[in-house]
Amino acid sequence: MSDSDDELTPPADETPVPSEEPVEPVAEEPEATPEPVAAAEGDEDAIDEPADGVEAEEATSEEEPEAEPVAEEPAAEEPAAEEPAAEEDVVVEDATEIVEGDVEEVDIAPRQKPEIPGADLTPDIIPEGEEYLDAEAQAAAEAEAEAAAAREAEEDQAAPQPIADAAIDLAAGARYTATGKRKTAVARVILKPGSGTYSINGKSLDTAFPRDTLQRVIRQPLEAVGYESRMDVVARMHGGGVAAQAGALRHGISRALLEADPNLRGELKRRGFLTRDPRVKERKKAGLKKARKRPQFSKR
Repeated sequence: MSDSDDELTPPADETPVPSEEPVEPVAEEPEATPEPVAAAEGDEDAIDEPADGVEAEEATSEEEPEAEPVAEEPAAEEPAAEEPAAEEDVVVEDATEIVEGDVEEVDIAPRQKPEIPGADLTPDIIPEGEEYLDAEAQAAAEAEAEAAAAREAEEDQAAPQPIADAAIDLAAGARYTATGKRKTAVARVILKPGSGTYSINGKSLDTAFPRDTLQRVIRQPLEAVGYESRMDVVARMHGGGVAAQAGALRHGISRALLEADPNLRGELKRRGFLTRDPRVKERKKAGLKKARKRPQFSKR
């Protein structure tokens, strides 16, 4: 019985250890750093004997009761850390208020505007009608002005200088015939004494040629001679377009006047009425779409 009693009864030194083991030291185990330090240093004995380390921690906790207030100091420092944040907020608010105050002062205070540079210069005078015209409109206006100037120049050259030495026999049965050509248009013209009427394929001049420019071209030979109101024109035409027929008719009238009076040749030649316009449509070439237009090149 003595042996069993000895085994069951713990020794006198070990009895206070289990009674003095509180829960707090167990919770403080993660805060202790001796175990990782021992592992880092390579002390295998410290790792194999955790009981001795626990006893050492307990001894240190019993010997150093001042460790608890040290742990409470960071908790006391937290409100101290919050106070500067509150002070910063206050400073920021004050800064915004100051900035707002400055802005209000700038808005309220009158500001002097600087002098405008170039105020003493006189602006360029822009003619009316060209202020809001773009490039295309300006080009069209210039083209119209040039056309009007050319028309006036032609009228000045043709009307005031009739041929004074023209001597055409205006007998009752006089007939002067000629043929005029322009491109593919052909005009067979007959001049006879009359009041200055035109009969082109049985139509009047205004009906056959409604454009004023073409009418002016047709009247040029008789106006140059001065017989525009003393001779009638009868013409039969075919081929070509309206402009080509007008050129052919002028060419035929000029040749008929030359038949009536050969002395008019120099003056009619100088004005270009007897020269046939050689410009014609160029023939189509093989492999091309037109005379010079080529099909689109394809690299692939």
